[in-house]
Amino acid sequence: MNVKQTTADVVVVDYGLGNLRSVTRGLERAGANVSVTEDAAEFDAADGIVLPGVGAFSEGMDNAGPFRDPLLEQAEAGKPLFGICLGMQMLLTTSEEADHAGQGDAEGLNLVPGKNVRFSRDQTVPHMGWNELDVQRDHPLVEGVDGQYAYFVHSYYAVPDDEESVVATTDYGVDFASVVANEAGNVFGTQFHPEKSGETGLRILRNYVDYCVDQR
Repeated sequence: MNVKQTTADVVVVDYGLGNLRSVTRGLERAGANVSVTEDAAEFDAADGIVLPGVGAFSEGMDNAGPFRDPLLEQAEAGKPLFGICLGMQMLLTTSEEADHAGQGDAEGLNLVPGKNVRFSRDQTVPHMGWNELDVQRDHPLVEGVDGQYAYFVHSYYAVPDDEESVVATTDYGVDFASVVANEAGNVFGTQFHPEKSGETGLRILRNYVDYCVDQR
């Protein structure tokens, strides 16, 4: 069990498309001091940044536009940045969702180079419910969760350019990346909702808090 007592100061980015209450509550249960903010100036003092998200990729990137440069700067500086669901997809370069919706190219943060693609017509969309995590490589975020189940709601999934960016996969007719990370390891995301994933999700959130403490 996780026994660390030291807490981390975490900011949750409010750009209008996140389930902020449940994310905040989950992080607080994991031991974080949480602030929800619309002000990127608060990023500097935080130990970690969480980018939640529910909805469409294009709308997410439009709404998060004012945060783009500050998020890139913090990531480059090594600040732990955690994207959840749509927030994870926004870490990538682009998404088929914008094309599918007739919205043209929408540019992601490109912190984990790659593309988000739609599940095939052979699969029920959205992928909704509990599914298994198959950890592919070591990363502090996924310590202790290999083979555990998490809660998903999504129609698109990440295909990173670099296979090393894939931390965990999940089988839904195709093995898709359910956890990704950048090369440096400080930028990562989960396609599932840890705040809705019971003890597995709580373990992941605790792992994140511990990682933020360790990176100070």
